[in-house]
Amino acid sequence: MKVRLVKKKTILDYAKLNAGCRSPFRLWLSGLKYADWDCPADILDTYGNTDLLGDGSKRAVFDIGGNNYRMICKYWFGATRVHLYVKWIGTHAEYTKICQSNLQYIIEAY
Repeated sequence: MKVRLVKKKTILDYAKLNAGCRSPFRLWLSGLKYADWDCPADILDTYGNTDLLGDGSKRAVFDIGGNNYRMICKYWFGATRVHLYVKWIGTHAEYTKICQSNLQYIIEAY
Protein backbone atom coordinates (compact mmCIF):
# COMPACT_ATOMS: atom_id res chain seq x y z
CA MET A 1 0.00 0.00 0.00
CA LYS A 2 1.10 3.54 -0.62
CA VAL A 3 2.19 5.62 2.35
CA ARG A 4 0.59 8.90 3.35
CA LEU A 5 2.94 11.05 5.43
CA VAL A 6 1.01 13.17 7.89
CA LYS A 7 2.66 16.51 8.65
CA LYS A 8 5.39 16.54 6.00
CA LYS A 9 5.63 20.23 6.88
CA THR A 10 7.06 19.22 10.26
CA ILE A 11 10.03 17.62 8.52
CA LEU A 12 10.49 20.57 6.18
CA ASP A 13 10.35 23.04 9.07
CA TYR A 14 12.93 21.06 11.04
CA ALA A 15 15.23 20.88 8.02
CA LYS A 16 14.88 24.63 7.52
CA LEU A 17 16.21 25.22 11.03
CA ASN A 18 18.96 22.59 10.77
CA ALA A 19 20.86 23.00 7.51
CA GLY A 20 22.94 19.85 8.01
CA CYS A 21 19.93 17.59 7.69
CA ARG A 22 18.28 19.08 4.60
CA SER A 23 19.83 16.70 2.12
CA PRO A 24 19.36 13.54 4.24
CA PHE A 25 15.70 14.36 4.89
CA ARG A 26 15.17 15.09 1.19
CA LEU A 27 16.62 11.67 0.41
CA TRP A 28 14.37 10.05 3.05
CA LEU A 29 11.30 11.77 1.62
CA SER A 30 12.15 10.67 -1.92
CA GLY A 31 12.33 7.04 -0.74
CA LEU A 32 8.91 7.35 0.84
CA LYS A 33 7.34 8.37 -2.49
CA TYR A 34 7.91 4.88 -3.85
CA ALA A 35 7.28 2.93 -0.65
CA ASP A 36 4.80 0.07 -0.84
CA TRP A 37 4.13 -1.41 2.58
CA ASP A 38 1.72 -4.16 3.57
CA CYS A 39 3.10 -4.85 7.05
CA PRO A 40 5.61 -3.27 9.47
CA ALA A 41 8.43 -5.50 8.18
CA ASP A 42 8.11 -3.74 4.81
CA ILE A 43 9.25 -0.52 6.48
CA LEU A 44 12.62 -2.20 6.98
CA ASP A 45 12.79 -3.07 3.28
CA THR A 46 12.57 0.63 2.43
CA TYR A 47 14.68 1.94 5.31
CA GLY A 48 17.00 -0.78 6.57
CA ASN A 49 18.37 1.23 9.48
CA THR A 50 14.94 1.64 11.07
CA ASP A 51 14.01 0.32 14.50
CA LEU A 52 10.46 -0.88 15.06
CA LEU A 53 9.51 -0.19 18.66
CA GLY A 54 7.70 -2.83 20.68
CA ASP A 55 5.08 -2.71 23.42
CA GLY A 56 2.33 -2.34 20.80
CA SER A 57 3.44 1.24 20.18
CA LYS A 58 3.25 0.93 16.37
CA ARG A 59 6.20 3.30 16.17
CA ALA A 60 9.29 3.32 14.02
CA VAL A 61 12.54 5.17 14.67
CA PHE A 62 14.17 6.23 11.43
CA ASP A 63 17.92 6.90 11.29
CA ILE A 64 18.46 9.93 9.08
CA GLY A 65 21.73 11.21 7.68
CA GLY A 66 24.06 8.42 8.74
CA ASN A 67 22.45 8.18 12.17
CA ASN A 68 23.06 11.85 12.94
CA TYR A 69 19.31 12.49 13.22
CA ARG A 70 16.42 10.39 14.42
CA MET A 71 12.73 10.63 13.65
CA ILE A 72 9.98 8.82 15.53
CA CYS A 73 6.82 8.09 13.56
CA LYS A 74 3.66 6.24 14.42
CA TYR A 75 2.30 4.04 11.65
CA TRP A 76 -1.20 2.78 10.98
CA PHE A 77 -2.09 0.30 8.27
CA GLY A 78 -5.50 1.22 6.90
CA ALA A 79 -7.63 -0.56 4.35
CA THR A 80 -6.11 1.17 1.32
CA ARG A 81 -2.99 2.99 2.51
CA VAL A 82 -0.51 3.35 5.33
CA HIS A 83 -0.59 6.50 7.45
CA LEU A 84 2.71 7.66 8.91
CA TYR A 85 2.53 10.32 11.63
CA VAL A 86 5.64 12.33 12.59
CA LYS A 87 5.88 12.39 16.40
CA TRP A 88 9.40 13.64 17.07
CA ILE A 89 12.57 14.72 15.22
CA GLY A 90 15.97 15.41 16.75
CA THR A 91 19.65 14.60 16.85
CA HIS A 92 21.00 11.25 17.89
CA ALA A 93 22.11 12.75 21.22
CA GLU A 94 18.62 14.14 21.88
CA TYR A 95 17.13 10.75 21.05
CA THR A 96 19.45 9.06 23.55
CA LYS A 97 18.06 11.33 26.28
CA ILE A 98 14.50 10.40 25.31
CA CYS A 99 15.38 6.70 25.47
CA GLN A 100 16.73 7.02 28.99
CA SER A 101 13.20 7.81 30.19
CA ASN A 102 11.37 5.51 27.73
CA LEU A 103 9.65 8.52 26.16
CA GLN A 104 10.18 7.16 22.65
CA TYR A 105 7.01 5.08 23.16
CA ILE A 106 4.75 8.02 24.03
CA ILE A 107 6.34 11.30 22.91
CA GLU A 108 4.01 13.55 20.89
CA ALA A 109 6.12 16.60 20.01
CA TYR A 110 4.21 17.37 16.81
